[in-house]
Formats: sequence, C-alpha cells, structure tokens
Amino acid sequence: VIGQPAKSKRPKEPGENKIKPVNKKVKPKTPKTKERESADSLKSQSILTQVMDKGHFQKLAATLSLTAGQNLELRCKGSNVTWNYPSYLDTFKDSRLSIKQLDRYSELILANSTAADTGEYSCWLQLCNGNKCRKDETKTGSTYIFFTDKEELFVPTPSYFEIVYMNPDKPAVIPCRVTTPSAKVTLHREFPAEEIEMDGNDIIYDAKKGFVFQHPTSDHKGIVYCKAESQGAPQISIKYHLLYVEVPKGPPSTTIAVLSSRAGLGDRVHVVCTVLGEPDVDVNFRWQYPGQESGRPVIIQNFWRLINRGIGHTTRISKSVLLVEDFEDIDAGNYVCLAQNLQGKTTVATKVELK
Repeated sequence: VIGQPAKSKRPKEPGENKIKPVNKKVKPKTPKTKERESADSLKSQSILTQVMDKGHFQKLAATLSLTAGQNLELRCKGSNVTWNYPSYLDTFKDSRLSIKQLDRYSELILANSTAADTGEYSCWLQLCNGNKCRKDETKTGSTYIFFTDKEELFVPTPSYFEIVYMNPDKPAVIPCRVTTPSAKVTLHREFPAEEIEMDGNDIIYDAKKGFVFQHPTSDHKGIVYCKAESQGAPQISIKYHLLYVEVPKGPPSTTIAVLSSRAGLGDRVHVVCTVLGEPDVDVNFRWQYPGQESGRPVIIQNFWRLINRGIGHTTRISKSVLLVEDFEDIDAGNYVCLAQNLQGKTTVATKVELK
C-alpha cells in the first residue's frame, strides 16, 4: 500500500483524465502558478525516489504510508550519498537495513518493516575537498514514512517510562508518535485523572513528533500518557514523567569546596567541585592540582543526581571529588576545577596549605 496522494488509490472524478492530454495546449494562469510552486517545493527532494514493482520509480512526497511487513527500497542519486534514518536502526545494528553506494546512486533497503521503523528517511549529496566534506543543500531528499500496524498504533520504544524535561525558554515534546497518521490522539494526566485539552496554540499534536508544549510551565509537571484510536479499541502509550527545569541555559554554575584549607602530613584531603544545571545537560570536569606534573597519584570520582528544589522545579547536581589520600609537601597549593557543558566552561579554584 503506497500511502501518498496516490492517483491510483482513489476513484477518479468525472473528467479528471482530461487534464493530462491538454497540459501542453492549455495552461491557465492559476494552475500554472500552482504547478510551479509544487515543483519548487519538491526541488530539494528530486534526488530521492522509491523503487516500485517491475523497476518503476516514484518521487516521494513529504509523507508516505506503508503497511508494516512491506519491504522498502529507496534510491538517492549521486556518487557520494549520506543517509539519515530512525536512529534505533543504528543503535541495535539491525540486519534488516542495508545501504549500498553504486556509481550513480545509493540504495537503502529495509526488509520486513515494523511499526518501530516509522520516522524520517533522508539523503543528501556530499561535496568533498580532500578530507573535508560538506552537505550539498541543493541536492537533498526527505520523506517521513508511517509503517501502519493496527496492533501498534504508537511507535514502539525501548523503555516503558520516559522523562521529559520542560524548559521555560523552549518547546517541550512528549514523543508519543503514531504509526497511522489518521489516528485520533489525546493526552491524559495520570493524577488527577483527566484529559489535557489541546488549544491549538500552547499545546498541539504533530503525528511526526507527538504533543508539543510551546510554552512549558511548572503547572505542566506530572505523569502523563497518550491514547490513540483508529478503527478499533483505543491503545495507551508508555508513561512520561514531565519535570520542570529551573536552571537556565549557560556555562556551568560551579562552586569548589574543601573541608579545611590547611592539612597535615598524612591527612586525607577531599576537594569537591559542584555544578547546578539543567537535568538533561552533561557536565565534563577537568582538574589541575599541585602534584600533577610530577605524577602524584590522586583519586577522582564524578557523579550526578536530580534534585527537586520545590514548586515542581528540577535541577541536576553534578559533582567531581578529588581525593588526596596521604597529604605531603608536594600536595600543598592551588586546586583548580574546570567544568564544561555545551554552552561554555567555568573555572574555580581553592587553596590547601600545609599545617
């Protein structure tokens, strides 16, 4: 089943067949404009086609619906093509997927498709100069494929519970995507038990993404799930725990502390570097300490946990602990912690002296 605005799939309207024969003779201005607009919108997808039966090819629209179990074969024109497809196929190194680069095109074949394969499939031509390559923005192709399965209305996920972090300065997505684009999907709060109304502005549903909260607030926190209906019994998604994020984006908010700024010979000394940040942002730690260049042995441990700071605000606390087990003269001096995330880095320091 080819789920497109496929011409062969619906009954033709009276007189519809007359459009093609007169294309060259009669081109009314309005249809001509629409045709040009349509051609422009598909320009970036011109290198991506689907291989049909008997060697026929079909250009792909923005979305395509296939029945789960069908094989998929896509071709992308070019001698140096890169593909993008649902990431779990890479994560699990799925043997059903194969990609082959030939002289004039690259082919992607997915055998025995499943509902979990639902997602975006795209390709683009790489322009290379030596070892440096870049994407050719004029030669790309993309389509979102729904692999419909009446037993799996929601795209399966590897877990039964997911955390969604809600940041006040960006939209949050509850990723309960469906395999059938026509399915009716609603969002429900577990406690108190109620349906969350979509207003079409602040909360919208996108079959390719899920529910999108355009302006998250702490009122949205809690445990929710999605419900889908499509010609049969309704189905329930996994549960999502919505956590509201307190800390804004930026370089790590870092502090450093030592139990005592003076230590005696043979003492154990702990220096702790602490970062409060966004729950879903990793922090990398690096240390500089007095005996580093001479190879003085120290123990460094990193860990993090989520903490609730009240009123629904959730923060991630990350720590790096440097331990000197047997303090010596060489260990006296400045201890410097460098904490870095995607937004930048912060450096803090403390001094430990010999008693």
